[in-house]
Amino acid sequence: MKQILKKTGLFCLSGILLLSSCSKFGEINTNPDATEKVNATLLATNIILQNLKFQGRDAKAYLSDNGLAKYIAYGNETILASQYNYLGAADFGPMLLVTNAASMVNYAAGSVMEDSYKGLAKFSRAYMFYNLTMQVGDIPYSATGQGGSGNIRVTYDTQEAVLLGILDELKEADQHFARGVKFDGDPSPYAGDPDKWRRAVNAFSLKVLLSLSPKAGTASLDIKNRFAAIANSGALLQNNTGFLGLNYSTTNVHPLSGTNDLFTSRTIISSLVINQLKQLNDRRLYYFADPAKAQITNGVPESDPAAYVGADVSADYNDITANLIANKYALINSRYLKEAVGDPRILISYAEQQLVLAEARILGWITTGTAKEYYESGVKAALATMLNAKASYAHGMPVTQAYIDGYFTGEAAFKSNPDDQLQQIWAQRYLLNFMQDPRTAFFEYRRTKFPAFPINPATSLNENNKNAIPVRWLYPSSEVSYNKANLIEALNRQYSGVDEINKVMWLLK
Repeated sequence: MKQILKKTGLFCLSGILLLSSCSKFGEINTNPDATEKVNATLLATNIILQNLKFQGRDAKAYLSDNGLAKYIAYGNETILASQYNYLGAADFGPMLLVTNAASMVNYAAGSVMEDSYKGLAKFSRAYMFYNLTMQVGDIPYSATGQGGSGNIRVTYDTQEAVLLGILDELKEADQHFARGVKFDGDPSPYAGDPDKWRRAVNAFSLKVLLSLSPKAGTASLDIKNRFAAIANSGALLQNNTGFLGLNYSTTNVHPLSGTNDLFTSRTIISSLVINQLKQLNDRRLYYFADPAKAQITNGVPESDPAAYVGADVSADYNDITANLIANKYALINSRYLKEAVGDPRILISYAEQQLVLAEARILGWITTGTAKEYYESGVKAALATMLNAKASYAHGMPVTQAYIDGYFTGEAAFKSNPDDQLQQIWAQRYLLNFMQDPRTAFFEYRRTKFPAFPINPATSLNENNKNAIPVRWLYPSSEVSYNKANLIEALNRQYSGVDEINKVMWLLK
C-alpha cells in the first residue's frame, strides 16, 4: 500500500521543485531575529549538513534505518516496520539542494573560492541524486531547479541517464577541487580543505561505480575504465586523510544520545551482526552490544562472546518481546545512548575505499596492488575507529593496536578462493556501516545478496511478496498531486505502470 507523506511546506513546492513559489510560506515563517543575508559560506554549510547530517525526524527514525539493514531488532513498544520488510515512500525534499547549490556558485563567482564552491556544488548534487535514484529508479534530474523559469512539472530522467550525469558531475567536482583553495563554511572535519574533499569525491566515485557492477557492460557508463582511471589518479583517500562526515559535539549530539530511558531496554542487536562478529573473533562485538543479562546471571563473563545473544530479526514480534523481557538478548551498547559526543558520523572513509578497491581487484577492474593488501588495510582502518571509543564501554575487551595487528587469523585471514574473498569483503563493509550508513548496507545487500537477510513469510510486512526482501521505495505522494503525468510516464517506462516495492529498477535488471 502506498504511504501518504505529509511534509511541511512541500505542498507549496509543486513536487519540491518550486522553491521560488513559496513566497507566502516564507513570509509567514520568517524569523525577525535571524539574518536574511545569504552568501556562499552560509549556503555551503547548509548544503553540506543536508547531505552529511542525519535528516530523520527523531531517534526512532535513526533506528528504523538500522532495522532496514537488519542490524537491529526492536521489542516491547511497537513493531519496527522496517525490520519486517516494510518500505514506504521516498522523499524528494532533498532536491531543494539544487537551487541552493546554484545560488552558492552564483554568490562565489569571481572569488578565489569559486572553484572550491563549484566542486562542492557538483559533489553535493551527485551525492543527493545518487541516494534518490538508488531508492526509486528514474527521477527528475536534468530539469530540476527550474521552477523560477516556469518549469514546475519536471520530467523524469531514466536511471541510466541519471547515473551517467552523476558520474560526470563527480568528475567535474574532482577537477574543480584540484584547482580549489580552502573554502569557508565547511562543518565537516575537512574544514574546507580542497585536497581532502577531492580525495573524498574520488572515493565516493569508486563506491558509486562499484555499486553499478550489475551494469558493468553498459557502454554509456564506461564503468571499468572510469574506475581504473580514478584508482590510478593518485588522488584517493589516504589513511591519514580522515573521513567525510560529521563529528558530534555537545551542541550537535548523536541522534540516540539522551534516549537511554526509551531505547536501552528495547533495541536488540541482530543475530546477523552478532554471529558475524563472533565468527571473526572481532572485538567490535563489545562496542556494538551490551551482554545479555540472563547470560551474566548464569555466570557467563561479559568478556565472553557467549554472553552476547542476538535476535532473529524475522521472528515474531511477540516472541522477540518475550525474550527481551526475559533478558535473553544482547542490547545496543549503552554508549550510543549515554555519549553525546560518541562515534562520529562517517559516510566516506579510507576503510570503505580500500574494501571497494579490494573487490575491484578481484573483479579485474584494476591491476595494481593485491586484493589482500586492500582488504587488510581497509579492515585495519575500520577497527582503528574503535581506538577513539571509550574503553569503559568495551566490557574488558578493548580494541588496541596490538589486537588490530593480530586480527587476520582464523576466519578473518584473507582466503584463497575469490568467491570466499568477496564474501569476506562484503561482510566487512556490512559491519563498517553499523549505526553509520545503513542505507548503503541495504543497497549493497540488494547488489550482492550478502549477508543473507532472514525472510519469514509469517511476519513479513512485504504485502505483495511475503517471501522476498523489497527492493525499492515508493515515489513520494506529493508527485501524485503535483507531477502526476510525468510520474505515470516514468512508472509506465519502468514498472508496467505500478508503483510497488518489489518492482526491479533498471540498475538491478
